Amino acid sequence: MPPAQAARPPVITVGGPGSFPWRVFHERHPVLLRQVLDGLPYGPAQRTAVQRLLEESTDGVVGPLEDGAPDAAAWDAWGLPGHLGERWTDLPFLWAEGYFYRRLLAAVGWFGPGPWQGVDPFGPVKAAELGSAAVDGELAALDGLARLDGERRDDALLRSALWGNRADLSFRLTPGGEGTAEDDGGLVHDDGARFRALLAAGPPGTVALLADNAGRELLPDLVLLDHLLHTGRAASARLYVKPQPTFVSDATTADVLAAAGRLLAAPGAAGSVGRRLRQALTGGRLEIRTHPFLCAPLPFEAMPDDLRAELAEAVVAVVKGDLNYRRLVGDRHWPATASFAGLTAHFPAPVAALRTLKSDVAAGLDPAVAHRLEAADPRWRTSGRHAVVQVRP
Repeated sequence: MPPAQAARPPVITVGGPGSFPWRVFHERHPVLLRQVLDGLPYGPAQRTAVQRLLEESTDGVVGPLEDGAPDAAAWDAWGLPGHLGERWTDLPFLWAEGYFYRRLLAAVGWFGPGPWQGVDPFGPVKAAELGSAAVDGELAALDGLARLDGERRDDALLRSALWGNRADLSFRLTPGGEGTAEDDGGLVHDDGARFRALLAAGPPGTVALLADNAGRELLPDLVLLDHLLHTGRAASARLYVKPQPTFVSDATTADVLAAAGRLLAAPGAAGSVGRRLRQALTGGRLEIRTHPFLCAPLPFEAMPDDLRAELAEAVVAVVKGDLNYRRLVGDRHWPATASFAGLTAHFPAPVAALRTLKSDVAAGLDPAVAHRLEAADPRWRTSGRHAVVQVRP
């Protein structure tokens, strides 16, 4: 069971200068907003609204949603009334980030009415990445899968989904390419064998995958789901995506369709994957699903009953990425050795977390590994150079 409420360490807040969350708001967000404004020809009103959001979120207090916000009731339930007028630096980091991205959508007119309704402010960045020449090489590398035996193929696809766009398939699948810099101490917990055993433990069932980023990271996610379906490890699959653009590159339904189309248009093995995915989608073996709570600024422990019931039907839920991991274990100052099984006991299905560490949260590590990381690099939790595959049956 999860730790008792009284025993839980403090929630991570935005905090003051020097903290990782503070740097996100004061160093990353200004760059992000400039990228958004450079990417699309927004008008003066939108540009002014974006600038005001930046000023508020870096040196001000929490303001309200726009008048007539379609999701006002949801944000009331997610704690907005209690945070209005509070300084952003005092907010829980997870909540603050979620609200920042929600306010950004309003600032650029995503909710409408008007001509910018439904236009993804991060669309240009996503499209540029997905259309890059680097992706051509990564998709061509799928032709090498046939040279790998079953377990090595399983491992290659799981690792590619784990590292996303930091370690592409072309290295994994070429002769001699058995490791990368990430393997040399980068993968600090590996339950890959437990993941395979979990899928083999009973008759094939439904695998759920809670997606993280679009573009180059979503491609290996789709390839992994195709592999599980094609080999009979999964009878069906559900891919959960965000209901609206958020956190720059988090995947939406439109992003899934773009990634699937990229595969479908590719030659060789990648094109075969694309065709099988299309058949799986049209035949119902693969479903794209979403839920408003997937954009909530809250941990998964607070998920509503309807989403909990859906996920409970899965034989395993693959939880991808850093943000989903924070929501899975709780965005708190856990000791790095805190029990992953205990922190995820609330989750309604067996869970496999594939996460590259990019924030302060860490859990489930062997004490010797945690000690080595602390001694080697004080910023190991946020550098993106380390990753975990953690499974709780």
